[in-house]
Amino acid sequence: MRLSLVAGCALVLGLAAVMPAAASTAGPAAVAVRYTFDGPSPLAEASGRGLDLSPVSRYGGAFTTVAHNGGRALAFPPPCKNEPCPRIALRAVATELNPGRRQIRYGAAVRLAADETTKGENVLQKGYSARGSQYKLQIDGLAGRPSCVFVDDSDPLIHTAVSSVGVADNRWHTLECRRSGPHVTILVDGVPRGRTTIPAGLSVHNRLPFSIGGKGSFADNDQFQGILDEVWVEIG
Repeated sequence: MRLSLVAGCALVLGLAAVMPAAASTAGPAAVAVRYTFDGPSPLAEASGRGLDLSPVSRYGGAFTTVAHNGGRALAFPPPCKNEPCPRIALRAVATELNPGRRQIRYGAAVRLAADETTKGENVLQKGYSARGSQYKLQIDGLAGRPSCVFVDDSDPLIHTAVSSVGVADNRWHTLECRRSGPHVTILVDGVPRGRTTIPAGLSVHNRLPFSIGGKGSFADNDQFQGILDEVWVEIG
């Protein structure tokens, strides 16, 4: 059966009225950044976004570069028991690394010895739990168990997905945090090792810098004490 031209146009217009436009479903552009610590400038951001890192340090805190996987990695200050201890963090001012409520994945390659563990070492973070919102990858306790942390913009409750295995064995491990809706998963060497549930509407959006290796250079900065490589964040 053939439709008349008028009837055919009416059918097309009717379908257009009930079908959503492609633009209406588009969310914010995806964001991906990566720090390889290779090249002439080890603190340059590798994906071309210009989000290069700048060090903040105190008491002689510094990093050194070491060979890893055909490139370089960053070694942070070793354990220190007598204050004042050297402290350093690497920062980028990057509001585009605020995921809001969107899906986010982030991670790093780490090498940490058994004598380099503390009650808390920060691998990477955006924001502070005590001042607004946050997402973070940390390694905690003598067992060196990694975990993923999320804190909402308007609720100070800390949500943590803790790995069932430690990584403080002086070998390289890849760590990854994944947030998808109400679920946060921690992966160690590509294997899911822990999970937690967070509010589906939890949002992370703050004006604080993105930091690697510690919160800053102050006394309680959760200094990372091992070696880091391949730090990355993907949003959206």
